[in-house]
Amino acid sequence: MSPENKTDSNLNSITDFFLELDALKHVERRSFITGGKRRENSAEHSWHLAMACWSIAEHFNLQLNIETLLKLALVHDLGEIDAGDTFLYATDRSAAHHAERSCLQRLSDHPGNSINDLTDLWEEQELGGSREAMLLKVVDRILPFLLNINNDGKPWKEHSVRKSQVAGAHGFIAELFPEIHQWITHNIEQAVAKGWLVDS
Repeated sequence: MSPENKTDSNLNSITDFFLELDALKHVERRSFITGGKRRENSAEHSWHLAMACWSIAEHFNLQLNIETLLKLALVHDLGEIDAGDTFLYATDRSAAHHAERSCLQRLSDHPGNSINDLTDLWEEQELGGSREAMLLKVVDRILPFLLNINNDGKPWKEHSVRKSQVAGAHGFIAELFPEIHQWITHNIEQAVAKGWLVDS
């Protein structure tokens, strides 16, 4: 194979990998974008998460590896390309977890992928206890919550989500970021008062 043909072949593999990643734009989440005209997709959420994590790390002057933090945010929903989005308040999320892990392995094995630690990064954000992974989990809870309260609780009302479910899903934030948890608790009470959450 001539150098030109080899380059073309490599670029075809790389660009095919890019198209695989582009499929994340087709994964629809439960949350609505600001204004409520449509639901957000997982690619939009991943970008939003990366920016929000970076912003909070700077605001609280957290001693984190920002490069690692942003990488974790960018890869955290890649498994949804095959598995789809799983509702936070679904009764069983285990099947989705396995499907997402299989998807990451498929993407990692793609001939156009040059990110050697793709699966390691995904595993870290999924199961890891690093400071970067913990912040990611906090912000990953904040953003859909924020969109819900700015869209009159539409997803909560659609699925008859209860106050106790939302409080439970965000309870771990109290120890890590008391100020943020206080804000969440206040807005949960407001959501109940407005009829967006079931008071139970």
